[in-house]
Amino acid sequence: MDLKLKGKVALVTGGSRGIGASISLELGRQGAHVALTCSSRVDAANEIAEQIRAMGSKAMVIQADVADFDETEKVIARVQEELGGLHVLVCNAGVTWDGVIWKMSEKQFDTVINTNLKGYFNYNRAAALVFKNQKYGKIVNLSSINGLRGKFAQSNYSASKGGIIAMSKALAKELGKFNVNVNVVAPGMVLTEMAKKIPEEFLNIAINETVLGRVADPEDVADVVAYFSSDRSRRVTGEVIKVDGGQYI
Repeated sequence: MDLKLKGKVALVTGGSRGIGASISLELGRQGAHVALTCSSRVDAANEIAEQIRAMGSKAMVIQADVADFDETEKVIARVQEELGGLHVLVCNAGVTWDGVIWKMSEKQFDTVINTNLKGYFNYNRAAALVFKNQKYGKIVNLSSINGLRGKFAQSNYSASKGGIIAMSKALAKELGKFNVNVNVVAPGMVLTEMAKKIPEEFLNIAINETVLGRVADPEDVADVVAYFSSDRSRRVTGEVIKVDGGQYI
């Protein structure tokens, strides 16, 4: 399906690997110019950017800490200056640091909340200022089914992902009159390179939770994000779409 993203500018946080890399590539494939941020892994991000350029779209890499409030507006300004605007924000950057709550340190909790929730606030806020003024924009926030159901030993992660959903619904109400759509994609287990390294018994638990008999590939998530990034979804806002093969149900 042609999503008519040609010439649009998209910013993807955490775009160097896994789901973020697939999202960046799919947006580029659909004709968007793509800026992707990474906290480290600059070489991997540059490889993704090169693949996007080979498709005929512009691409740039920005090394940035999404939890840094002051840095965020500089990133947004740089994207606008170098790629000619900003029309789509995809917040994907995130971390996990698991542990049952009675063993969880303050640092474990703060690190996950600062990256996964405050980082999304930073970029949603900065992009909202741009989108509000130009009367157009798409915000797609990546959450998780564990933000809906909770997960053992992930009180910090589940809280951050649940917070993303609540924040996105509030932003959809605030920004709707400015022709800005805000939606959430909530994956279940996704077969990223990281997931492939987990013990087979835990992967099988996730597979057995699904009704389709398999976990998602990163491309499955990217397809839904691309839809929300396009005008095909112009009448959809404040929604949470699970990409989990029925794992949640």
